[in-house]
Amino acid sequence: MLASQRRQQIAEALEREGAVRVADLVTMLGVSDMTVRRDLDVMQRAGLLTKVHGGAMMPGNSAEEPSFEAKLSQYPNEKVAIARAAAALVRPGNSVAVSSGTTTWALARWLPPGITVLTNSVSLAEELRRIKHDSTVVLSGGVPTPSNALVGPVADAAIRSLNVDVLILGVYGMDSKSGFTTPNIAEAETDRTLVSCARRTVVVADHTKWRTVGLAQIGPLSMAHTLITDDGLDSQARESLSSVVGDLVLVTPGAGADLHGQPVWSPAHHAFGLDGTSG
Repeated sequence: MLASQRRQQIAEALEREGAVRVADLVTMLGVSDMTVRRDLDVMQRAGLLTKVHGGAMMPGNSAEEPSFEAKLSQYPNEKVAIARAAAALVRPGNSVAVSSGTTTWALARWLPPGITVLTNSVSLAEELRRIKHDSTVVLSGGVPTPSNALVGPVADAAIRSLNVDVLILGVYGMDSKSGFTTPNIAEAETDRTLVSCARRTVVVADHTKWRTVGLAQIGPLSMAHTLITDDGLDSQARESLSSVVGDLVLVTPGAGADLHGQPVWSPAHHAFGLDGTSG
């Protein structure tokens, strides 16, 4: 297969999925790992994609906000593993704020029963209702964004009046200089309001979010009491993050996981409480 044909197929896969893995491209194209990486280098120099650890994603800019549907197919195994680890920090009876995003949406399947969920995510609220989850859901109200987040003064006022045990916060990007960011200025303000109403902030972000920078800063990396990501994060990033976040938790994605898995919550899965003590 000619190089131009391979790169066309890579471009088409990116258009469909929004992100691709090197390992998947090796299988799809029937070429070596090194050949795929050279193709990605060439395409990145041409501005056709952005390389991330283990693969590539569609090129973007700091103010471009992907839709919820576009993000849903990106790194589902990682998102499920991260969501399950985050849900393990919640116990029945807790009040939990959950921001918008596809990783936080995956929480619906793993959250324990008997909790109160405050969220600005239309998608999460709909999913909790769809699966008949045993929780009380408080939807903030506000103006929807492309990622199905409710933001703006109405959302901020509703959130500001409440206090929760823990916030599980999804982010667009994380960077040693820029901190946690989002492409949407109003969403950044709403996320900061969520942080202000929580006793503990747990940030969930797969490894591709490292060194991705959105237009608006939510806050510095140090605002995370816990950061849950996957073991695709490189050693340099691990060192940088470990020095500033409270606890860095790395999870290993399970083979064949998807964002529509069945809930498997039981008390035995909850190893830690909100105060960090073993349960």
